[in-house]
Amino acid sequence: MANKATTIKLFSFATPPMRAFHLTWMAFFVCFFAWFACAPLMPVIKGEFHLSLAQIANINIAAVAITILVRLLVGPMCDRYGPRLTYTALLAVGAIPVLGVALAQSYESFLIFRLGIGAVGASFVITQYHTSVMFAPKVVGTANAAAAGWGNAGGGAAQAVMPLLMTAIVMAGASATLGWRLALMVPGVMMLIMAVLYYKFTQDCPQGNYADLRRAGIAIEGNKKGGWASFKAAAANHRVWLLFVTYGACFGIEIFIHNIAAVYYVDHFGLSIGAAGMAAGSFGLLALFARALGGYLSDKSAARGSLNSRVTVLFVMMIGEGIGLLWFANAGSAAIAIVAMLVFGLFTHMACGATYALVPFIDSRALGGVAGIIGAGGNVGAVLAGFLMKGTGSIGQTLSILSGLVIISALCALAARFGASHTTQLAAAA
Repeated sequence: MANKATTIKLFSFATPPMRAFHLTWMAFFVCFFAWFACAPLMPVIKGEFHLSLAQIANINIAAVAITILVRLLVGPMCDRYGPRLTYTALLAVGAIPVLGVALAQSYESFLIFRLGIGAVGASFVITQYHTSVMFAPKVVGTANAAAAGWGNAGGGAAQAVMPLLMTAIVMAGASATLGWRLALMVPGVMMLIMAVLYYKFTQDCPQGNYADLRRAGIAIEGNKKGGWASFKAAAANHRVWLLFVTYGACFGIEIFIHNIAAVYYVDHFGLSIGAAGMAAGSFGLLALFARALGGYLSDKSAARGSLNSRVTVLFVMMIGEGIGLLWFANAGSAAIAIVAMLVFGLFTHMACGATYALVPFIDSRALGGVAGIIGAGGNVGAVLAGFLMKGTGSIGQTLSILSGLVIISALCALAARFGASHTTQLAAAA
C-alpha cells in the first residue's frame, strides 16, 4: 500500500493518484458518452431504418452483449499490462466502431457497429481498477464511486446533448439523415484525443508502471500476475458471483434505462425527441453525485462498524431501487414517471457505488479478475433485460417484472457477508 493516497484532493493533479483519478473519470465519461450516443437518437434512426420493437431490442442487446466478454478480458489485462496501456488501447480501438456507426446504411450494418461500440463499456472496469490501486482502503470506496459516477454521467450527458447537437447540425442546413450521422462522429474523435492524454499523463500505480517495476525486480502489490491466473482466482470466489448478480440488478438496470428511456417517453407519453432526451438524460446525470454518495456511505458505515456494514448499505440501496422501479413502471403521466425515475435512479446509482466499494476487499491478488467478472455482471443484467423486453413486447411490463427481480437479487448482497478471519486479515493489511 506504499504511496497510496489516503485523501482525495479534488483540485490537485500533482500526484500520480490524483492524475489517475481525474483522467480515469474523464476517459470513462467520454467512453460512456460514446456508448450511449445512439440511444437518444433512436426515434430518428428508428424511422429511417423502419425498425420494429424487436429490432430495437436486438440493437439494445448488441450494445451491451459484447461488453460482457471485453470486461472479462480487460480486468486480467490490467493486472498483466497495467491500466494505462489497457485504457489507451480500449480508447483507440473503440473509436473505430463509434466512427463507423455513422456510415451504417441498413439495420444489419447499424446492428454490427452497435455491437462493436459495446466494447467501450469495458472502460468501467479499468476505471475501477485504476482508482483501486491508487487509493488506500479508508477512501477507496469514495474514490471508486466518484470516478465511476462522474464517468457514468457521460451516459446522461449523451441523452441530453446528442439531440441538441443533431438539431444544431440540421439547423445549419444538413438533412436529418446526415445530421445524426455527423453528430455520432463527435464522440469518436473525443475518444482518440482521450487515448493520447491517458497514455501521456497517467501511470499504473503510485510506484510507476508495471512493466518498469517488473524489470527492476520490484514487487507489485498483491503479486499481481494477471491473465488467466487472475481470472481463475476471482472465479473461484463465491462473493464475486454474488456481487455479479447484484451488479446485474443495479448497473444492468441502469444500462437498460439508458437504452429505452427516450423511446419510452416518446412512444408511451408522446414527448418530443428533445424533451424525451432531457428526461432520459436526467437519469444518467444523477451519477454526478449519487454513485459517489453510495461509495461515501459505504466508507463511512465501514469506519463506524465493520466491513459487513458495506454489505448492509448495498442491501438497503437495492431494496430502494426495486420499489422505485415498480413506481416508475406504473406511472400514469410523464411528470410522475420522471419523478419516479429520479427516485429509483438515485438508489440505482448508489447501489452501483456501494457494490464497487466492496470490490477492493474481496481479493487484492486478483483485483483485475474480480473487477472484470463483477463488471460483466452489469452487462449480463442488461442483456437479460433486453431479452425480457423482447419476450413481453412491452417496456412497461418489462419494468414491472424487473422491479421484483431487483428486490430478490438484494438477498445476494446479504449472502456476500465476510467472515471474521477475512475482516481480521484486511484490518492487519490496512
